[in-house]
Amino acid sequence: MVRAVASNASALLLGVVLLLLGSGLLGTLLALRGDQAGFGTGTLGLVMSAYFVGFFVGTLWVPGLIGRIGHIRAFSMFASLASVTAIVHGLWVTPWAWALGRVITGICLVGLYTVIESWLNAQASSEQRGRLFAVYMALNLLALAAGQGLILLQPDNPLVLFGLVSILFSIALVPVTLTRTAQPEPIRAPRLGLRALYRSAPVGVVGAFASGLMLGGFWGMGPVLAQQLGMDRTGIALLMSLTILGGAALQWPLGHWSDRTDRRRVIATASLVTALVTAAAAWNAGPGWPVLVAMFVFGGGAFSLYSISVAHLIDFVSQDAILEASSGLLLVYGVGAAIGPTAAGLLMTGLGAAGLLLFFAVTAASLAVFALYRIRLMDRIASHPLPFVALIRTSPGALDIASTGEDRPQDMAPTPEPPSTSGKG
Repeated sequence: MVRAVASNASALLLGVVLLLLGSGLLGTLLALRGDQAGFGTGTLGLVMSAYFVGFFVGTLWVPGLIGRIGHIRAFSMFASLASVTAIVHGLWVTPWAWALGRVITGICLVGLYTVIESWLNAQASSEQRGRLFAVYMALNLLALAAGQGLILLQPDNPLVLFGLVSILFSIALVPVTLTRTAQPEPIRAPRLGLRALYRSAPVGVVGAFASGLMLGGFWGMGPVLAQQLGMDRTGIALLMSLTILGGAALQWPLGHWSDRTDRRRVIATASLVTALVTAAAAWNAGPGWPVLVAMFVFGGGAFSLYSISVAHLIDFVSQDAILEASSGLLLVYGVGAAIGPTAAGLLMTGLGAAGLLLFFAVTAASLAVFALYRIRLMDRIASHPLPFVALIRTSPGALDIASTGEDRPQDMAPTPEPPSTSGKG
């Protein structure tokens, strides 16, 4: 059954793999090239944050554009812009040009993911979506990890690697534009509704924001961390790949644990372990295996926190509000991810490589303290909890694929938060 579902969507899945190979390579390449160009960690952090500004803008703007011009035209436009922007990064090495390019790339990639994910969502029946999403999730993580290895090609000529990114973005057009599947209805742009989200599940909102802070810092400054620790390009690719694979390996066990207990306890535990491991790595930062192990554990914790936060939130909202609430958390994650590289870069300016690890440790510890505070303040047990689903952070379309709508009664009302003896929510 899984093979049949994946086969029917093979053209779209191939397009996603090509996009993620290019995206994974581009982020690492920019961090290394910017450091070599003398941008400074503070400036480089600002530049890398610009991608998530584009991510945030694109999540709000892209669905309306797709509705006006159609999926194929939108995909062609975004792929062409992303391809050109990749080359411009290699030709025009200045912070302002790169910041603008990162914003454009963020918008384009959200647009490309939205087109593919809405198409995938339309292809699968409600019974097949869970299987299709599992395949999609695995391909995402594997392609991102493989993209890190491409940094080893042509190390003495960065322009060749920028050209490779451009080729990957452009060639992704081929399988997607050749698909014979009818174009689906476009996805609605999510509304943030932060106050309502926070009232429903405070730990879920703060968890998504903290996950954005840490993963934004990782994607933006992780390669610089490895370089400042004295790693060569093989070591840099290994550190980035191990972090991603840690996310793949650990978030399912943590997620299934969260199905059997208060999810806030899992968030607190994962955050505390992440904080301790990264703090220990910062105390004795070096290029050997301890930092690689620390980053593997960090990846497992940081990638898991977003998915568990979403699961915690949807335990407390009605069926018809699940997609809107999950999309709102995606925007919260995007805000955190936009701040993360800048904040991490500033810390690294003063503390060097240890600054990024301390940024991870402080962020994770703060989330752990908040989750424990909320647990002590109030017991919350969901009346109708949904099983955990590992999630990716690409577009609201991925949330739609992951949501089958089969496990929750249609007439279920939001679960109100019980009154607190302390008078606080």
